[in-house]
Amino acid sequence: MNRRRYLAVWLPWLPSDRLQARPACAEQADTAPEGPEPPLVLVEKIKGALRLSAVSPDAARQGLEPGLTLADARARVPAVRAVPALPDADDRLLGELLTDFDRFSPMIALDLPHGLILDVTGCAHLFGGEVGLMQAVQDRLARAGLHHRCALTSTPQAARALARFGLGGILPCGAERPVLRRLPVRALELEERDDLALRRAGLKRLADLDDRPRASLAARFGADFPARLARILGDEDIRITPHRPPPPVYADRLFFDPISLDADVQAVLADLLQETTARLEEARLGGRVFEAIFYRTDGKIRRIGLSVARATRNVSSVARLYRERLAHLDHPLDPGFGFDQIRMVVRQVEALLPLQSSLEDAPDASVRLDELVDQLVARLGPEAVLRFQPHGSHIPERSAGWISGRGTPTPVEPPSDRDPEDPPLRPLHLFNPPQPVETMAEAPDGHPFRFRWRRQVHNVARAEGPERIAGEWWRAPGQKTRDYYRVEDTQGHRFWLFRQGAYGEDSPPRWFIHGLFA
Repeated sequence: MNRRRYLAVWLPWLPSDRLQARPACAEQADTAPEGPEPPLVLVEKIKGALRLSAVSPDAARQGLEPGLTLADARARVPAVRAVPALPDADDRLLGELLTDFDRFSPMIALDLPHGLILDVTGCAHLFGGEVGLMQAVQDRLARAGLHHRCALTSTPQAARALARFGLGGILPCGAERPVLRRLPVRALELEERDDLALRRAGLKRLADLDDRPRASLAARFGADFPARLARILGDEDIRITPHRPPPPVYADRLFFDPISLDADVQAVLADLLQETTARLEEARLGGRVFEAIFYRTDGKIRRIGLSVARATRNVSSVARLYRERLAHLDHPLDPGFGFDQIRMVVRQVEALLPLQSSLEDAPDASVRLDELVDQLVARLGPEAVLRFQPHGSHIPERSAGWISGRGTPTPVEPPSDRDPEDPPLRPLHLFNPPQPVETMAEAPDGHPFRFRWRRQVHNVARAEGPERIAGEWWRAPGQKTRDYYRVEDTQGHRFWLFRQGAYGEDSPPRWFIHGLFA
């Protein structure tokens, strides 16, 4: 028995519903006469003629259908109201529904034209069963002013066919095939010539095809025809591709009475974290990226993410970080008329096995540092917390940079042959770019005895060097070699100078100050 369940949502009158639900678009329509509202049609220019691309239910009842020219439509119904078709606006509305219906299942995909498919496996119990789930979806569509038809079956193709070519509804597992066999052959959505050939042969329903040998059908209508038929009849499940990857772990809370108080929100988050961490522990996983999703009663959705430096299952730690995050949002969490659903999602997980500790082990300082970084990121935001990251380059200004505080810097081993008591080889304060200096006395191929920097003259008391650093020819061809010196002036100030170029070249060498020692 197929254990997966799919819900298909079809919006047969989406373009006209969009206009009737949003009167702001009415200024594009022709002026309507007084009295009952005339039927609405949407038109687009095709080969120089205005043709109907979509109609409203009232227009359809009066015999108008897509494909007619506007002139023919007005000949049949003189009072018709024509509005330019806006496919992009229809797509935006469908995209809004896609985002909003994420509340019913995290696995949801577009089902064009004008439809959605939800994999609701394991979700129905949150709404009191499949009947409750279907009712919740239909109520939300009705409040949005959208005509709809929904079907829930065991394969997405069967659900689509039942919603678009049947009466919709819920088909229990094991009782689907008799109902699906009664669908018209149009449910296969074949090319027009193939559909016409089937009807001319007297094959009007899927049952007529299901009773025939598959080999003959494949020979006449293509090798993929039997598979298409099997999927619609519920024999084969080709799963949907959701619009975003499904989270590894998530938990939901639905509220019959929406909540809006901060204390209630914090209590629900703690409860959801307790549930998600329990699932992580069962799978021996830890969470790196968490996301709380708040669904308001008016359809607005707020997503608040949180990441940690190390995979964790510590409920109190993550709950504390969320308190910091919510308290320091640039745009505070606005419940409006309340949240009717809150979801906790673990977007990224890692293996997290139990660690054996002993009394002799010293505490790991990096763990405390990561906890501090997590708190700072939660309070200030990821852009405000940075880590120092060494890079693989000998050029000083390219040898290091900054990464996000959430990142893990690559460790760099210090030189093993250097005495820790020796002065540092590199200054703590580095100028980027290096600042030019004017030398007043220098030995050929040696350090300067006097130089001017920032309008102040420095007399060199002692110097160490040179340290030659060649240019990276593979990055910047023609880059000159640098000779670095650590110098100290008579007042005890220590500088890191370098000479770029050498004597005897076409252009004289230039001196720069690259950093200051403490």
